[in-house]
Amino acid sequence: MSKNKVVTELFDKSIDKKIWVAPMAGVTDRPFRTLCKYFGAGHAVSEMMTSDKTLRMSKKSLYRANFDGEIAPISAQIAGSDPIELAEAARYQVANGAQIVDINMGCPAKKVCNKLAGSALLQDENLVARILDTVVAAVDVPVTLKTRLGFSNGQENILRIALRAEQAGISALALHGRTREDMYLNNARYDLIKVVKQTVSIPIIANGDIDSPEKAKQVLHETGADALMIGRAAQGRPWIFREISHYLKTGKHIAAPEIIEVRDVLLGHLSELYDFYGEYSGCRIARKHISWYTKGLRGSNQFRQDMYQVENTADQAQVVEQYFTQLLDFGLRIDDIQTEIA
Repeated sequence: MSKNKVVTELFDKSIDKKIWVAPMAGVTDRPFRTLCKYFGAGHAVSEMMTSDKTLRMSKKSLYRANFDGEIAPISAQIAGSDPIELAEAARYQVANGAQIVDINMGCPAKKVCNKLAGSALLQDENLVARILDTVVAAVDVPVTLKTRLGFSNGQENILRIALRAEQAGISALALHGRTREDMYLNNARYDLIKVVKQTVSIPIIANGDIDSPEKAKQVLHETGADALMIGRAAQGRPWIFREISHYLKTGKHIAAPEIIEVRDVLLGHLSELYDFYGEYSGCRIARKHISWYTKGLRGSNQFRQDMYQVENTADQAQVVEQYFTQLLDFGLRIDDIQTEIA
């Protein structure tokens, strides 16, 4: 498939292509990406993978680079600060099956920024330019960029970054409406995303605080973005893609999932996690997902405390099923029994 065709298909005019899964470290593994696509996400980007080749064969890296059976197009996100290493990482991921390479210049995590990677790169525009030029030249697939408004508030340099990205041949730009200084605090700002969209000709994906169908419609309208990225709002709520898609198409809300559907989705997700990671890691990685799915539900605080004590996958799945059996006695939808603040 040619580079142009991949990009064209990504930005198909249909609503279903406008809602993407944002890359989230420790979250957007293959089971999660697959589940979100099942619920209508038009595209999903992998967790970030380090460009450090000495870590490429680590257990964590191999899990993150596992695209077996994934719905195309496959997008692999890479992170680092050395242009040559990033170019090599891009070539490696393409050989591994990636049809799109995404460069991370948005992660605000201290351990990433301390290595002058992620959003810390925005402090050095010359280095940003060298990375973009080198990675784009290294592969024959589309290269996209995920970034923020800038490193510090009052020093937002996203317009210069976006123009340089376009010049380098970046195929699309995903923009989180915060600076690195903001981390995930304060409200995402969409005004600069709108300016970027009006300034460059490459597709723009808006990201940040999109947590409801109404907010999705608002952000599309305010920014003129070509697509939206949903991140934290999809944790424990993969059906948000279905909800947003339906609302954008019809202007009406789709019914909230019934408890039995939530149970079945969660148990299916757990099964995929167990198969993917194995007994030990599968049980432990599943805990955060179970916590997200059950946040705010009746009796969930005590349930989670009990669930955290379980040390094997069989018992974990059993306690989850037992908890939802209790909820089913109410015979209500998920939004009817969210009575606790977790």
